[in-house]
Amino acid sequence: MSHEIEMSISCHDCVRHGTPDCGDCLVSFVLGEEPDTLAVSAHDAEVISLFTSEGLLPRLKFVAISRTRP
Repeated sequence: MSHEIEMSISCHDCVRHGTPDCGDCLVSFVLGEEPDTLAVSAHDAEVISLFTSEGLLPRLKFVAISRTRP
C-alpha cells in the first residue's frame, strides 16, 4: 500500500491565513488553532472529500497567494 503525499497545503501560502475563515477551514480543524502545513495521501484526500461533501468536516478554504514575477 502506497502512502505517497498527494496534497500538501501550507497555511502561509493562503490569503485567508489569520482571518476568520482560517478558523473554519479543514486545515485548522485537523491541525488545531495554529496550523502550518497539512499533507495527505491520495486515499486520505478521497476520504476527506467524502466527509466534507456530507457535512462531517469543514471544507477546505485555501486560496493561494498570487505571486507575481517582476
